[in-house]
Amino acid sequence: MKHLMHLAMLAAGVSLGAVAAHAQTGVLSRAVGGYSFEDAAKEAPATKEFNSKDGRLTFAIITHTAGNGFFDPTYVGAKVAANAFGINLIMLGSEAPVDDIPREIQIINQVINDPTIDGVIMTTPQSGAYNDIVKKLAERGIPVATTNSFDPNILNRSQISHTGQDASAAAIGGEALAQCLIKNNVKGGSIIFPSTTTLGNVEVNNRITAAFQATVKALNAAGKLKDFKIDAGPQNIGIDVDQNNIVGSIVTLIESRKDVVGAFAANGFVTPALGDAISQLKLNGKVCAFGFDLGPKQQEQIRTGALTGSLGQQPFLQGFWPVVQLYLQIDRGISAANLDTRAQLVTKTDVDKVGKRYEN
Repeated sequence: MKHLMHLAMLAAGVSLGAVAAHAQTGVLSRAVGGYSFEDAAKEAPATKEFNSKDGRLTFAIITHTAGNGFFDPTYVGAKVAANAFGINLIMLGSEAPVDDIPREIQIINQVINDPTIDGVIMTTPQSGAYNDIVKKLAERGIPVATTNSFDPNILNRSQISHTGQDASAAAIGGEALAQCLIKNNVKGGSIIFPSTTTLGNVEVNNRITAAFQATVKALNAAGKLKDFKIDAGPQNIGIDVDQNNIVGSIVTLIESRKDVVGAFAANGFVTPALGDAISQLKLNGKVCAFGFDLGPKQQEQIRTGALTGSLGQQPFLQGFWPVVQLYLQIDRGISAANLDTRAQLVTKTDVDKVGKRYEN
């Protein structure tokens, strides 16, 4: 049989050595469709002339709080992607250290009138507040990507990509809180969920609910739910604390309960305040305290025991991917490719492994 195959290949003028060499390299230079991969990988000639027609792409990224450091890695990630694709990046955001949605919207409304803008990336923490903005940008033919906070009801949601962590990921922190209590053989006490509910950040409210439900579920499964008083406020979106006296109001909350053994905070503003409150009360290592985000303050609090752990939502990716997505939408026609950045639980055992390259 081998002899017959050999004869057939020779008759067809095929060299056995050439076949063997081809089979071993596995190198591809052309697509099945006939075009070269080299040519296909090049940017389209019209891409740099998109919308503003000024010979370069300009994207703006706007967040609802640029004043507390959480979004620093987001801006870094966006800058890395912009540099990689030759994009001019304008980084904007509310100057406040706490959620300032009206200021963010004010900034965005200024951006959408800028004739040089070719793409807009924005956080959307208040559901329904961005529809007019999206409509105006669509009328100008400018693509939009949302990041960090998800508005399920935003205009053209199915055509707009989103990068971020689903609020349900906070359940990882709620479960960790319960496991901390069980592991430390805590017999009972109060578990609190402080938050700035009046700021109207739906994403943060949903995180509190997810963490609260996970704590209840884990303690119930362990047969210990009846031993604890769990308070996430009347609507399970958090116990409202004073944004203008954030640490002091959490100290007062803890002192008023007298028996706090567990706590969870849901964003980069309340979490470090929770750690500071625990330090002021000299309760380091005595309260199972978990929170959100992994800024320098949270990392140091984990090291000192003011926080037991915190959840990172990988904000570097929340800047990097939206820039890539908008570029792909303009250059390749690829849109609405969402990225879930998930939740990374960090405790004292691994805190020194994060934040090395502005990616916390």
